[in-house]
Amino acid sequence: MKKRKKIWISLLVIIVIGFIIPQNLEMPVKGATKSDYNSKSFWFFPWGKSITHKGVDIFAKKRTSINSSTSGLVLYSGSISIGGKVVVILGPKWRLHYYAHLNQIKTSPFSFVTKNHTIGTVGSSGNAAGKSSHLHYSILTMFPYLWRIDSDKQGWKKMFYLNPIKYFKN
Repeated sequence: MKKRKKIWISLLVIIVIGFIIPQNLEMPVKGATKSDYNSKSFWFFPWGKSITHKGVDIFAKKRTSINSSTSGLVLYSGSISIGGKVVVILGPKWRLHYYAHLNQIKTSPFSFVTKNHTIGTVGSSGNAAGKSSHLHYSILTMFPYLWRIDSDKQGWKKMFYLNPIKYFKN
């Protein structure tokens, strides 16, 4: 029984530490400014197969560097149908940072990256094929923010998705 209690206490400490680590996000696309994305694109409806746009598209020239916006653990780097070449990083506050439509991936799963570490380049892979090169960037929380649910299309999913634009410094 003591061993089980120690495990639960250890898990609780790890969870709390994850929330305490400061986030301090940086713009992931090298050299991008407010003019490179639409500040009203988060939670835009209608948006293709995903119904609602749950992130921000940051436009840049193909092969522009994409840097990690935060320090964290790379959980996945590879290809999926809609996102194309993607990278998923677990960062502070138990948030997942999703980078999609990359031209090239420059990191590997289970590696630790620091803020501003190059993780890939801007592209148009996945369902962005044939469109302007851009990075689709989303932030998801693993702990639901129930108070964010509203009556928008797919509004119940707002408990998991955070607006990345609110975290950009520029």
